[in-house]
Amino acid sequence: MATIDKKGMVHGTAGSVIYREYRGKNIIQGKAKAFKQTEKTKRSATEFGLSSSSAAVIRTAFKPAYFFKDGTAAYRSTQLVYRSILNNVTGEKGKRDLHDGDLSFLKGLDFNANSKLAKVLQMSHSVSQSEAGLMSVTLGSLDTKTGIKRPKNASGAYMKHRIRLMLVAFNFREEYYENLGFQDLDIDGYQTIEEQVITFTEKVPEDCLALVSMSLMLYSSVSQTNESILLNSVAFSPCAIIGAFQSEKPSDYPLKEVDMQPSDYSGREEKIKEMFYKGNLLMLGLNNQVTKQVIKAVKNGNLKEKIDDFSIRKKVFYKKS
Repeated sequence: MATIDKKGMVHGTAGSVIYREYRGKNIIQGKAKAFKQTEKTKRSATEFGLSSSSAAVIRTAFKPAYFFKDGTAAYRSTQLVYRSILNNVTGEKGKRDLHDGDLSFLKGLDFNANSKLAKVLQMSHSVSQSEAGLMSVTLGSLDTKTGIKRPKNASGAYMKHRIRLMLVAFNFREEYYENLGFQDLDIDGYQTIEEQVITFTEKVPEDCLALVSMSLMLYSSVSQTNESILLNSVAFSPCAIIGAFQSEKPSDYPLKEVDMQPSDYSGREEKIKEMFYKGNLLMLGLNNQVTKQVIKAVKNGNLKEKIDDFSIRKKVFYKKS
């Protein structure tokens, strides 16, 4: 019910209209209309929410590599994860995750667009995985004088350059990631280094997908104290994903909320990190909605059509084909 105050201002609701006062003026708004989400809308929302949560986990895991991300890193990483999942050819929309995705879309993901790795570091590289599960990075030759684009007024002759390679394994279905180590290549001043291969000693678990990052850090030296000061900033902190490998034997989709404990992974407790990941809950919630539809179909006499539909979804959701 709308009322008029002593100043002549109208407050409250009248039919589908809401009246309120703002800075001495009467503001008229329409009531928000509730709408019923279609199943297609729910699936799209689930998939985008899952992508956002997955991307946030990846950014958290690689913090020791990029140091400073730019303001649009969250948007870019979410979009690339989303594209990776959308380009899956086996899973059903809303019932698939990054373990089903095409991880090639993640290669080249820059955590800082202010200093993209490919533009700052003129150095060829490739990543491979051996049959034993070990990851190797082949680095091309590099002349630090001409092959690195440093910030303005920064002299590379008196600077230490550090190229960092970092390997992280992710198991989204069991909601943990594992730091499998990093390798640093330090180069003082102006030098030319030859092509080389750097191999990580930790094996990637079969149920995990693996991502490899490459970053560049610049340090200035303090001769009096023999210290090195990091020069990276939001304006200059090149880091990108250069390798992405799908899990060989991914874990099954969880049938209930995951209770991940590092102690469940004997001998790996120190490297295991629990994810803040909502993807599994989103998919479980959507599956519960489908179950409710089947129950409703039983009551309404549409059982066969709904059961056939539910059986397909259940197979996709619970089992890896």
